[in-house]
Amino acid sequence: MSDQKELEKELAAKEAVKSVKQSQIVGLGTGSTAKYVIIELGKMVKDGLKIQCIPTSTKTAELATSYNIPLIDINTVNHIDVTIDGADEFTKEKMLIKGGGGALLREKIVASLTKEEIIIADASKKVDKLGKFTLPIEVIPFALNYVQHQIVSLQGKGKLRMNNNKPFLTDQQNYIIDSDFGLIDNPRVLAEKLNQIEGLVAHGLFIGLAARVIMGVGDSVQVFN
Repeated sequence: MSDQKELEKELAAKEAVKSVKQSQIVGLGTGSTAKYVIIELGKMVKDGLKIQCIPTSTKTAELATSYNIPLIDINTVNHIDVTIDGADEFTKEKMLIKGGGGALLREKIVASLTKEEIIIADASKKVDKLGKFTLPIEVIPFALNYVQHQIVSLQGKGKLRMNNNKPFLTDQQNYIIDSDFGLIDNPRVLAEKLNQIEGLVAHGLFIGLAARVIMGVGDSVQVFN
């Protein structure tokens, strides 16, 4: 990872945390970009910010705990005020591919509960059309073969994500199929078709969930509202 990309991620994170206010419930994303958010929030908590946070993965929970950020159970809340998370790809229309880090089901649940979902990214993540990055699809293990066949029927190719010669397991003990649909002409239509597949618990197309995308570019940020 280049130093420039890391700088852009950090700049986007610093801009995003300005939206976090006293006494809010905050969703914490997963991945290399969201890490910078946790570092910044850790500093703010140390300086007196009172927030309660909901992590999207065990890795995020561990990192947040190391910075003394208070965590709460998602099942104790009816909404989340603001969530800051990364993306694998995004368009200027704020359509996203997420899930490269393997937390897409939890990320999508948190995003769905959130009043203001803020996405942060470095400039390399902006695309004109989604689909160069493979689309992660989380499935229950029992449905693996069935879902793979359904992906083929939608003109996609799916490959089971592996880790140390074993299927990668999400925090929910599900599998991930990394799927290639080529460049996606109509993400909304594909998302709707994927939503109909039994055994598929989440896909990485995040449509209509992001309120803003903050992109680090060079030594500044650009905001997509």
